[in-house]
Amino acid sequence: MAEYSRLAKGHFTSTGQSQVVNLPFQPDRVELLNYTLANTNATSQNVVRAYWDVSMGQGQAVIEGYNATPALIFDVISSGGISSFAAGQLLQYGPVYSHNSVASADFSITAANPAVVTTATAHGLGSGNVVIFSNLYQTATTGMQQMAGVPMTVTVINSTSFSVNWNASGSNYTAFNSATSTGNVGSWKQVLYPYLYAPEQAVITGINRTVNEQFTGAANTIQTAAAHNYQVGQEVAFRIPSPWGTTQLNSLPDVLIPGSPIYWYVIAVTQNTFTVGQNSLSAVPNVAGYTAFNPNQTFASFPGLKFPQVVPVGDVNSGGVQISAGSQLYPPPLLWNGYSNTQASSINGPAIQGAFVNNTSQGFVVGAGAGRVLTTASLVGANGNVIYWAAYFDDLSVN
Repeated sequence: MAEYSRLAKGHFTSTGQSQVVNLPFQPDRVELLNYTLANTNATSQNVVRAYWDVSMGQGQAVIEGYNATPALIFDVISSGGISSFAAGQLLQYGPVYSHNSVASADFSITAANPAVVTTATAHGLGSGNVVIFSNLYQTATTGMQQMAGVPMTVTVINSTSFSVNWNASGSNYTAFNSATSTGNVGSWKQVLYPYLYAPEQAVITGINRTVNEQFTGAANTIQTAAAHNYQVGQEVAFRIPSPWGTTQLNSLPDVLIPGSPIYWYVIAVTQNTFTVGQNSLSAVPNVAGYTAFNPNQTFASFPGLKFPQVVPVGDVNSGGVQISAGSQLYPPPLLWNGYSNTQASSINGPAIQGAFVNNTSQGFVVGAGAGRVLTTASLVGANGNVIYWAAYFDDLSVN
């Protein structure tokens, strides 16, 4: 039967982290081939091929790789394998990690910049994932509740620690530990598909200035808690409550032209930072009288705390995606996907870079899990490995 079948194929270069593949359908089986490993001498603890069927369960896979002999054997991945996904119009979350949510699970957060989270058991995150914290009470009057409720990009340090884009080094923060906190109520969870629309509002976690008080150079950036998906040439507006400082960037009020909002142009970007100018020619603002940004908010203020935000305006953007030789005729925009520190094409295209895009997506994820025998192998391969894939959605499944 082929009336409703869907077939797709492609390849990607591994970063060693989980890889998301966006498709116009949600596959029920996936096949992988690590071409780099297949094209080299046999080496122990390498996965050459993999197969996944939705009936196996999400996050599993049958793999074929080399053992210590090295001999080619079959094995099974029970966690961190292949899984399909469909992101809806509302945010979806992974399981809650809190005190004893799994056996002897606890976590702590350092009062540092950036804040570093240490977990008692493996957190299972990858750099580029997004998490959100809740109920960070160390005692009834101290803790880190000032950073709760904000989606933040993760940078993985090792299997039981990661950092987030938040400056918790101020005197108003108390290091948090769920094992000893009041009521053991602190928790975090992963935001599975954090960028359903792009670009979007972003919470500001830092504004840096140079000695000459200019927003210039690589060190003079506005840092956001999660990826902003802004583009060079785009207009943005700021909404910064007065306790956070640097309110001079705010779009309103405009003392020169009352009622007319002040917009800024994005003149440089990275995943979680950007630089603004007064026009598209990268002219920088003179901020000699601007107040400093203050992330050291008091613990007592969090019940009514409003976060500093930057929002895309949409009036101006950088134009369409440049089409190079061999590319698709109408390529979709590249967006940070929340799975890794790489960008992926949206399934919704074509679109203008910097314009508002519905990034609701579906497809499959290749994890970095290992087998029961090939315990140090990685399904997604090592950094630089070229992985070929084929994905299918079948008309009829007979079990």
